[in-house]
Amino acid sequence: MKKKLFIFFSVIATVVACSSSDDSGSDSTGGSNFDRTALLTNWADNIIIPSFTNYQLKIQALNASITAFNTTTTEANLVNVRTSWLEAYKAYQYVAIYNFGKSEEINLKESANTYPSNTVGIQSNITAGNYNLSLISQFDKQGFPALDYMINGLGTTDAAIVTFYTTNTNAVKYKKYLTDLTARLQTSADAVVTDWNSSYRAAYIANNGVSVTSSVNITTNNFVKNLEKDVRSGKIGIPAGVFSGGTLFPDKVEAFYKNDVSRDLLNTAVQASKDFFNGKKFNSTSTGAGFQSYLDYVNATRSGQKLSTIINTQYDAILTSNATLGTSFSKQITTDNTKMLAAYDVLQQNVIYTKLDMMQALDITIDYVDGDGD
Repeated sequence: MKKKLFIFFSVIATVVACSSSDDSGSDSTGGSNFDRTALLTNWADNIIIPSFTNYQLKIQALNASITAFNTTTTEANLVNVRTSWLEAYKAYQYVAIYNFGKSEEINLKESANTYPSNTVGIQSNITAGNYNLSLISQFDKQGFPALDYMINGLGTTDAAIVTFYTTNTNAVKYKKYLTDLTARLQTSADAVVTDWNSSYRAAYIANNGVSVTSSVNITTNNFVKNLEKDVRSGKIGIPAGVFSGGTLFPDKVEAFYKNDVSRDLLNTAVQASKDFFNGKKFNSTSTGAGFQSYLDYVNATRSGQKLSTIINTQYDAILTSNATLGTSFSKQITTDNTKMLAAYDVLQQNVIYTKLDMMQALDITIDYVDGDGD
């Protein structure tokens, strides 16, 4: 029994040691007097709601382009669909951070961006013509990855892809699936925007305490989780073999069928994370209350430097490292995976700064399962 207790407390001591940066510090109160109402108001009014509204508009444009393509099924209209798909996919990167409230309730993130796509399941859905995209089992058969397959992966040329929607035996069903995929994205976006604008905004800002269920704690955890799980692991780590003993998965990259926008999507997600960290108002150059000002308020430091400066410097390092990658991550992984691993390491450093140093300085507890370490 004594041996078990010793091991237990040794583990606790190790966790505490790993969670503390060398020569780090803050005011030790977690900023109890910081104006969280102003913080939450800036987040809600200037960042989150505008991001979701922009996402909603981009989905509407995607819906319109698919309607035009289904009406006049030409290669030119297929190109238009791809353009609106990519714009909406980029807009999604900004809202993926906010997986709470209605977004979490309706599984917006999972239904919008579960990849790789289950192409066999997609084809089965199309053939059957009968499916329920609200089911959990359908997550990998819908969203932006499924649209990627439908507009980029059905053939090797635009002409070949168009035939699936014109002369193929199931052409009508292919068109219906395109429509249903976008309608599902539209329904989810509309539901989230409506909820924020009707009742959730007020409740979100009013919940300005310091408990684990407060809005600041929930938002912070989602912010860090997005950087760690969705950006670091999903976009780089998993396909680059970080979690599989070096086994590579070039087919598990984001936007696999388009095959030349994975870096673009990664950079968009990193920029979205950086903007939110700094309290940058969406689609604006001005900033308000955010993690940067919160950390400065509590005098958070690491190795004698302001933690907010260190984190911002690391965001810049991430974008610089990403610039060494090719536009096609599947090709990058196959030809020179060392650059992917290097990009992962640079991104991982900001996971440490935000998940350990920042959350400790702000006295915020991690509320999600951490299975792959820091």
